[in-house]
Amino acid sequence: MSGLWGDGGPYAAWVGFLRRWAALEPVDPGTLPVIVPEDFQGDTLARLTKHLTDALDARLNDWAERLLRAMAHSTDEFSVGRELAQARAGLNTVRALAGHPGLPPKVREELTGLVDRQIPEIQAQLERNLDAEARRGADPRLLERRRRTLRENALTSVLTAPPPPSAPPSTGRRSPASGPAAGGDAWAYDPAARPRRRIVPD
Repeated sequence: MSGLWGDGGPYAAWVGFLRRWAALEPVDPGTLPVIVPEDFQGDTLARLTKHLTDALDARLNDWAERLLRAMAHSTDEFSVGRELAQARAGLNTVRALAGHPGLPPKVREELTGLVDRQIPEIQAQLERNLDAEARRGADPRLLERRRRTLRENALTSVLTAPPPPSAPPSTGRRSPASGPAAGGDAWAYDPAARPRRRIVPD
């Protein structure tokens, strides 16, 4: 294979996937080809990495906005805990793309680190929001219950849990288990794409 295909071949497959994935369209990561750095010429791999970081950033921003809206509309701590559980599933979907086995190891390491460094900051921001509410005179008992809910359902738990399963890169043949509906696939359920009223177990 040669890097002379420019915007075709694996590059085009990944860029097309990332644009649809960032737009929350249904996509199947099992169809993505393996990226071999030696097959790319010039700055093609750097441009692909930029597409990856842009897509991850878009999904994380959308995920955070949806989580904040869902929490704002939750009527009790059980509902907040449920939204946080669903949010962790959404984070695992983002982390699964960052660590996709079709990407070169160095790229996977950089992207996973990029995502994982943001998760503690998001958790800390949720707790800082409670401090701001306290300064505005909110009931401290309610705030303490919310703080306990945030910590008992911490988003950072995804960092110590077993890595989410990633869809295998395409080998040119589609496996029945490679689609997004395959049982146990981290891509099969993504609350960032469509909020669900259900509890996702850790």
